[in-house]
Amino acid sequence: MQKRVVDYNTTSIVYYNLKNIYKYYNLEKFEFIIYCLFAFVLPFIIAHPQWVIGILVNFFLIRSAIYFRFKYVIPIVLLPSIGVLAAGIIFGVNTHFLLYFIPMIWLANLTYVLSFKYLRFKKKTNLWLTPLIASIIKAAILFTYTSVLVFVFNFPIVFLAAMGYLQLITALAGGYLGVLSSKFI
Repeated sequence: MQKRVVDYNTTSIVYYNLKNIYKYYNLEKFEFIIYCLFAFVLPFIIAHPQWVIGILVNFFLIRSAIYFRFKYVIPIVLLPSIGVLAAGIIFGVNTHFLLYFIPMIWLANLTYVLSFKYLRFKKKTNLWLTPLIASIIKAAILFTYTSVLVFVFNFPIVFLAAMGYLQLITALAGGYLGVLSSKFI
C-alpha cells in the first residue's frame, strides 16, 4: 500500500477549520448579537463626537447588508436610534425632537441597507459605487423629511445640517469602511 500524500496549504486548512467552526457554533447568530449590542450601546460608550457614532452605525449597517439575511438586518436598523434616544446625547436641548425623526431614520437606514443589497447582489453594481448610491438615497430621504419639518412645521434649522450633508458624509464613510473591511476580514 502506498501512502497518499496530501499537500494542504495553510490557507485552505484555515478556511476549512473556520468553515467548520462557523457551522458548529453558528457564528452568524453570534455576530448578529454583537452587532445588535454595539448598535444599541455605541451612544452610551461614545457620546461625542456624534459623527463617529454615525460612521460606526453605518459601518454596521453595511456589514449586515453584506453578511446577514434580511431578518437579521431589521434589529440592526432599529437599535441605533433607540440607543441614541435612550442616551439623550443628540441635539442637546432639542433631543425631544428626535422622536419625530426616529421613524424616518428607520426608513432611511432600511432603505440604505436594502438599496445596497439590491444594487450589489441583484444588479451586480460595482462594489465601490454601491455605497455611494445607497448613501445618497439615505441622505435624500432624511433631508427631504427634515426640510418639511423645518420649513412647514418650524422645527429648529439645526436639523437640516444634521439630517442632510452630515448623514451623507457618515453614510459614505461607514459604507466604505464596511466594504473595505469585508475585503480584508
